[in-house]
Amino acid sequence: MRYSSILDTIGNTPLVELKSFSPRPDVHIFAKLEGANPSGSIKDRIAKKMIEEAEASGKLTTDSILIEPTSGNTGIALAMIARVKGYSFTAVMPDNVTRERRQMLELYGAHIIYSDGKQGSNGAVRLAKELAQSDERYFMLYQYGNEANPRAHYEGTAQEIIDDLPDLDVFVAGLGTG
Repeated sequence: MRYSSILDTIGNTPLVELKSFSPRPDVHIFAKLEGANPSGSIKDRIAKKMIEEAEASGKLTTDSILIEPTSGNTGIALAMIARVKGYSFTAVMPDNVTRERRQMLELYGAHIIYSDGKQGSNGAVRLAKELAQSDERYFMLYQYGNEANPRAHYEGTAQEIIDDLPDLDVFVAGLGTG
């Protein structure tokens, strides 16, 4: 299948039955393979949704610089989508994040500002908010309080699961920011 943009490949991830994990033949266990998204995580869904809703509202413009506190996959997904859409992206993250995270962000052209690692993610959030208030060009999506974040799953991930498994009895998921 051919796509005109990498953004078109976000979502509609495979749902795979894990037969060898089932304790009984009448129990069917499935896994949604969110690692099949282009940046390798479920966060592609929320990043795309948050950016698209900000664009539609007129709050995000071509002059905007996206800024976001992050320590990982959300920042990587935002950096990828920002690059495709032509936005500048600044990730604010603790200075003790892994080298792999830094390299992925740099690969997508992100500018990285480091906060004190001893303050963890809360320090990155505080610094990002300060920076966003200091320059009107900054636009912070704020994954932790953005309603588009859970809506991406309500409208996307959940609907895909319901479409693939209409007779679903039990659903189990990990919890996080996305």
